[in-house]
Amino acid sequence: PLRHHSATGPYERAEIAGCCVARNQAIACTYTRALIARSRVINAPEHLLIPRGPRMDFAAARRIMVDSQIRPNDVTDPDIVAAFMSTPREAFVPRSKQAVAYGELEIETSPGRALWTPRDTAKLITAADPKPADLALVIGAGAGYEAALLSGLVDTVIALEDDDDVVESLTERFTSLDIDDAVAVAGPIEAGLKEQGPFDLILVCGMVQTLPSAWTEQLAEGGRMAVVMELDRDLGRGRVFTRAGDTVSAADVFDARPPKFTAFDKPPAFQF
Repeated sequence: PLRHHSATGPYERAEIAGCCVARNQAIACTYTRALIARSRVINAPEHLLIPRGPRMDFAAARRIMVDSQIRPNDVTDPDIVAAFMSTPREAFVPRSKQAVAYGELEIETSPGRALWTPRDTAKLITAADPKPADLALVIGAGAGYEAALLSGLVDTVIALEDDDDVVESLTERFTSLDIDDAVAVAGPIEAGLKEQGPFDLILVCGMVQTLPSAWTEQLAEGGRMAVVMELDRDLGRGRVFTRAGDTVSAADVFDARPPKFTAFDKPPAFQF
């Protein structure tokens, strides 16, 4: 489930939002900074999310996001930073939530799918160590933001989703943004996409408790899979699985608590 981590109350947030929509672009950018510093809102009320008044400067908000959420969290690879600077995050969220697209937020994009905070997404992509010749698979691609980021870092990206309507939306979005190196494919995400593998990089866009064996089996020699594993109710950990011959090793790389894929929860333990 998505969570609300704001340190402010609803009336205080409403006051901040009201100030934003009533002022000019400079104030809109200040509002973005305030969200980044003070909020982590997932399903904020619509009246706080619908842009009104002057058009928001998304390019300026994107720079603020990179400078305040990406670089300070040890994401300094120039190619990865450039991908975040050039990819319009607002294009991957519902229109009613575009005004907060660059805040430190997790934003639901469709049932069971959400954009992570920019920090968590950047840390996961950095851990995956994308390379220009890589064939990448994005599992549970949702709105396609992660696939779009990777499209400028690897050779080819396949965005896997299990809903035909989501895949159609993905295809339309990639086309509208002239993303030629990413393709959306429909199929059960737990099965991966064996017929298109093996993959040099697999990115899992939801925290999981368990890993389907198909995912690691579809890693190429030297291939990496980056995923956040849920350790307990309050803790998740970014982990990279790497194939070397018949062995797949794992390394923990950062702590995070992004939205999860509940389909991969462990069965409840039997209790007397």
